[in-house]
Amino acid sequence: MDAGEVRTQKHQLLTHRGFKLISGIHDPEYVDQICHLELRDSDVFVITYPKSGTIWMQQILLLIEAKGDPSSVSQAKYNGDLVPWIEVEGTREAFITAPSPRFRVSHLQHHLMPAALSRRKGKVIYIARNPKDVLVSYFHFHKIANMLDTPKDFNDFFERFMRAEVFGGSWFEHIKTWYSHREEMNMLFITYEEMIQDLASAVKRISSLLGKNLTEEQLSDVVKHSTFTNMKKIPQASYEQVSDDLLNHQQGNFMRKGTIGDWKNHFTVAQNERFDEVFHREMQDFPLSFIWDIRDIR
Repeated sequence: MDAGEVRTQKHQLLTHRGFKLISGIHDPEYVDQICHLELRDSDVFVITYPKSGTIWMQQILLLIEAKGDPSSVSQAKYNGDLVPWIEVEGTREAFITAPSPRFRVSHLQHHLMPAALSRRKGKVIYIARNPKDVLVSYFHFHKIANMLDTPKDFNDFFERFMRAEVFGGSWFEHIKTWYSHREEMNMLFITYEEMIQDLASAVKRISSLLGKNLTEEQLSDVVKHSTFTNMKKIPQASYEQVSDDLLNHQQGNFMRKGTIGDWKNHFTVAQNERFDEVFHREMQDFPLSFIWDIRDIR
């Protein structure tokens, strides 16, 4: 095991096979078993870098499966019980024995996920979000996430994010490694901003990947109950019922803004120029573009 440590006030971050994990939440030996999992064609993995729309996609997947009926997804304490994290320690047996379709979410990089994905077993939905908004959302999440340390201030977190000293490691490496392998698997690559821009079209694309033929009314219901405003009203979707051991609800809401361009309220001019320089250098060989401001949506 290749393990190193990054200073935190709460759980420590462990570097395992080039990826940052959270001690007490993830076990390197358990993570190593994931790549050997046998997959079914109906398996669906939602892959994201942290704070890129994971919880949003949990809601959408459950509603598509329920044909838009929100009462069918209200059985659990929160959506994470129904669409759990594949990398959390102790969840392997539940995955193996779960009935189809098996929905899972993950922040892992490509090389740590089931190898069968690259043999076109199962399906992958990769959600990419513009990294400036990711950074800001992640900063605020650290304030309420009891498994993560509380940053001294935004400048401190900005530097840590740029050094990839956060759970999930480098945003650039995460998106590049998955994008590079997209042709090897049954993948839908979609952006957070596309989903904000036209959620109905996004839901149709996701339904098509899953092989679900929903009526227009059912699709409309999925969209209706997957908007940011309505999800905030649903305790299972907004994670309001997650244990205080994991989230300090007194420090803020898990679902905060869900918009585009909040980075402009946090980045200094110098930070923005530096980020742009790094972005263009890191992404020069990857033909990906992002919407950076809600005003850019037409």
